[in-house]
Amino acid sequence: MTIRKFLLVGAASASLIAPAAWAQEATDTAAAAAPDTEADAGTGQIVVTARRRAEELQDVPLAVTVLNAQTIEQTGSYNINRLQQLQPSLQFFSTNPRNSSLNIRGLGVPLGLTNDGIEQGVGIYVDQVFYNRVAAAALDFVDIEQIEVLRGPQGTLYGKNTTAGAINITTRAPSFSYEGKAEISVGNLNFKQAKATVSGPITDRLAIRIGASLTDRQGTIYNVATNQHVNSQDFLGLRGALLWKATDTLSITLAGDYNLQNPNCCAQIYAGYGPTQRPVGRQYPALAALFPGYAVPSTNPYDRLTDLDAQLKARNELGGASLRAEWEVGAGKLTSVTAYRYWDWQPSNDRDFTGLSITPISQNPTQQKQWTQELRYAQTGDTIDFVAGAFGFYQKIHTTGQQVQGADASRWFFTGDSTYGSLASDPSVLDGLTADNDIRLKNWSAALFGQATWHVTDKLDLQPGIRLNYDKKDGSYDSVVTTGTGQLLTFADTSLRARAQRSVLSPQYFQETFSDWNLSYDFTASYHFADTVMGYATYSRGFKSGGLNLNGVPLSSTGVPQTDVATVKPEKVNHFELGLKTQFFDRKATFNLTGFWTEISDYQAIVNNGQNSVLRGYLANADKVRTRGIEWEFNARPHEQISLYYSGAYTDATYRKFENAPCPQERAGGTTATAANPESAAGRPGIPGSPSYSPLTCDISGQILPGISKWAMSYGVEFNVPTALLGGEGQFYIGWDGNYRSKFSSNASRSVYMDIKGYTLNNLRIGFRNRDGLNVYGWVRNIFDKDYMELLATTPSNTGLIAGQPGDPRTYGLTIKANF
Repeated sequence: MTIRKFLLVGAASASLIAPAAWAQEATDTAAAAAPDTEADAGTGQIVVTARRRAEELQDVPLAVTVLNAQTIEQTGSYNINRLQQLQPSLQFFSTNPRNSSLNIRGLGVPLGLTNDGIEQGVGIYVDQVFYNRVAAAALDFVDIEQIEVLRGPQGTLYGKNTTAGAINITTRAPSFSYEGKAEISVGNLNFKQAKATVSGPITDRLAIRIGASLTDRQGTIYNVATNQHVNSQDFLGLRGALLWKATDTLSITLAGDYNLQNPNCCAQIYAGYGPTQRPVGRQYPALAALFPGYAVPSTNPYDRLTDLDAQLKARNELGGASLRAEWEVGAGKLTSVTAYRYWDWQPSNDRDFTGLSITPISQNPTQQKQWTQELRYAQTGDTIDFVAGAFGFYQKIHTTGQQVQGADASRWFFTGDSTYGSLASDPSVLDGLTADNDIRLKNWSAALFGQATWHVTDKLDLQPGIRLNYDKKDGSYDSVVTTGTGQLLTFADTSLRARAQRSVLSPQYFQETFSDWNLSYDFTASYHFADTVMGYATYSRGFKSGGLNLNGVPLSSTGVPQTDVATVKPEKVNHFELGLKTQFFDRKATFNLTGFWTEISDYQAIVNNGQNSVLRGYLANADKVRTRGIEWEFNARPHEQISLYYSGAYTDATYRKFENAPCPQERAGGTTATAANPESAAGRPGIPGSPSYSPLTCDISGQILPGISKWAMSYGVEFNVPTALLGGEGQFYIGWDGNYRSKFSSNASRSVYMDIKGYTLNNLRIGFRNRDGLNVYGWVRNIFDKDYMELLATTPSNTGLIAGQPGDPRTYGLTIKANF
């Protein structure tokens, strides 16, 4: 099927379904998509700043969803993980703040272990400041005005170039009138959340705003080994801003924030066993039986039990400061945004996923610092609007990782091994074996960008954009391995014991540099068929910079790093999009429809080399990836007492050509196949045993990308009844919202064991609010207590053990909010 036919057929089909967008009223930036006592009977004019100027959403030729503060608060969407339940094209996966992936339409970063040397494909901006680390997405929102989710390649308007989209977060600005807001929530699982904001003038030209948020919740998984609940929530967020109206044409905003998470986290549970090509005696059930009395606390993952014997910690600290100056010059505005940010990650993990002392210490403490400078001029004219600017970015990352093997490691790794089996009964071979890793990255990026809109007629606009980008990365990886007696492990020692130790943790060192110039561009034509009907077509040529493999690379038999795979090539993106934006019934209803087709060459993916534990995963390029689909958004307010929305996405995301991919679990772990011993019938998926052979790589061309559901939908409705209570006018209201995601793969190469079933989550809220800002409501999330998995993961050494992370069970509570 051609691109044009796909988009036309998809648009015709999806037009039978209704779409959604929420956002802020142009006449009242605090108004909600959910009805309030002051809203009129229409859906209103939604103002967005996606193109760094205030515009009505329906006039912007771009796939963008806008969520305002009240929608976010009323639905309990206080972080990105919950935000994805309101935006079907958004996917967020996280086993801990560092190991997180944020994708749009299935694109962004590969699902798997984080690699410091790769860039994200979804940009995160807070008050026009670019956040380079996905870890920022793990934090709670503080004092939010609105959030815009932009879909498709970005880069010709502002900031860093991204291939999948951007999340543009705007916080509330300091006010020159006194105002304040307080909120407190309590719920089951000992949930407690408090938020407060105050703002007002210091002088007639200087205003201040200070906000704080505190969240605490008991963990949803119980660790029988430590008698503690784990995967808790523990968050503190502070944000402050000073706004100086220096003149009538110049304003300067100084802002700062501090965020700290320190939960007892992060654990995965036993989710199942999927046989690999290892001999039966070397797979999980047989290995676990080697330890008398050992058994997992439950084989039902929804009992939410684990027995991890290692210390767990996930201390995540982020903060920074920014200075934004906006100066009205001539017919336009000159904007300068200068920012510094830091990230300090201090974890402790149990990476054997069992209660045995196999890998009692696994951690990658990371410190990141970044500096950004953006200078941008935007002008609106009768015939031509334009934006032109420059962006500079520098970051440095230092990771000091450590992995330590325990007393049970020798038996676990070597039992039944044809080479090292004789060492399985000697705990000292691996007990205390330690890898200390020093990983460093310096990254420079600079760009010139511009975009113009030519109003050819009062109905037709043509919009070209261009970006010239330079990127450079310098990185190094240094892994020093010592034995349990403190001796340095090297490749000079060829004894059986040393070779066995290197099969688990192997020393290596390399340095690598990458640099590249790139020219990207886009072109959009939009046409207003009527005052409330606009269509557009877009072509974008985008890119994502090349990366460095900073999780280590495969080694030769003599320990020489294979530096030919130390770098990955840039992604090259061709993106096509058709969009239709409409309002009808006197603007009481909005319907937006988007069809897209994106082709990526040299897609950056995670692969592995199938060893015991030497290398968990490294970056490689998949030749071709394609994602295509239809998105619809609908919201309506047919009556001042009723509002509703329904949005959805159909996404077909596949590897078009990936011939050297990692093999799925059912084909891994056997003897390496050769011409003399090809993959045998005995090595078919699900039939473990000997002899069995596994290919070095697998051809997964045509398979789906991980983490993306073919169908995803969000919906909600709210009814209100005007009521006088406590001497004031207000509303009783009841709201229902939910989301659906069809099944998706949780593995880089699709496995029969690693598909996550589709699920639907529903939430309810009932409350009262008045014109003075008092809002009291009870809420239930996941009201039907649906059991579902957020992700599944294979575990080291191909034993067949599958770890999982169940989603939240039913939660409920009460929230009280007041303005003053």
